[in-house]
Amino acid sequence: MKVRVLGCHGSEQLAKKKDGAHQCRTCGFLINDTVMVDAGTIGAALTLDAQRHIRHILLSHLHFDHIQGLPTFGDNISDSVEQPVSLISIAEVLDGLRTHIFNDTVYPNFLQLPTSQQPVFTCRVLQPGQPTQVGDLSVTAVRVNHLVPAVGFLIREGKSSMLYSGDTYITEEIWAVAAREPTLKAAFVETSFPNRMADLALASKHLTPALFEQEFRKIGRADLPVYLYHMKPRQRLEIEREVRQLSIKQVSFLSEGQEITV
Repeated sequence: MKVRVLGCHGSEQLAKKKDGAHQCRTCGFLINDTVMVDAGTIGAALTLDAQRHIRHILLSHLHFDHIQGLPTFGDNISDSVEQPVSLISIAEVLDGLRTHIFNDTVYPNFLQLPTSQQPVFTCRVLQPGQPTQVGDLSVTAVRVNHLVPAVGFLIREGKSSMLYSGDTYITEEIWAVAAREPTLKAAFVETSFPNRMADLALASKHLTPALFEQEFRKIGRADLPVYLYHMKPRQRLEIEREVRQLSIKQVSFLSEGQEITV
């Protein structure tokens, strides 16, 4: 699998770096050019031609930083849709999109436009725990512990698979699923706040470096490459310092524009 990082932060910010400014974007990961995992960033990072290649979008939950790229993406491709793009998630997420986003009040209803017979988007419900074919990928949704109904994903292609935690706090099932998966080659795990903000992490159901270490060890694979995402830009350097002090062998911090082969 080829994973392209369109956005990997917990909020948007033009951050200052030694070599110049860097645009931090919200979470969006493009797999094999055709499948999005979350949709915080699409149009801001892809040409129109690249957007037209997207056929499926996996959504972990309804929070805006994971769906905010959907409306403008829908608008961008609305005049060139030959087949609808499938929005794939648990029922609660898809119901939320219908009620709160594509309702002709917040945004035009691209579940019915340009026509009800050929809309920009169609919805496809995932049943947690059941592998589902998404293009050339096998996807299993696993419920995680967040403020709203949310899932992470085990995504497999052939003899390789990756784990995507989604937004989560302390949880169990997704790590157990990962521990049982013989093809697992990488884990993408959220880590949003530094340790000093543990109370906010609890209130918002996110991980800190200390909690990340506790949760990651449940997989039982000390050698597994792990990629951290969803860091808040203004605390990113602090989070990185704390993670580097952990005894985890293969940990990386994702950045926009990065490409990873799993």
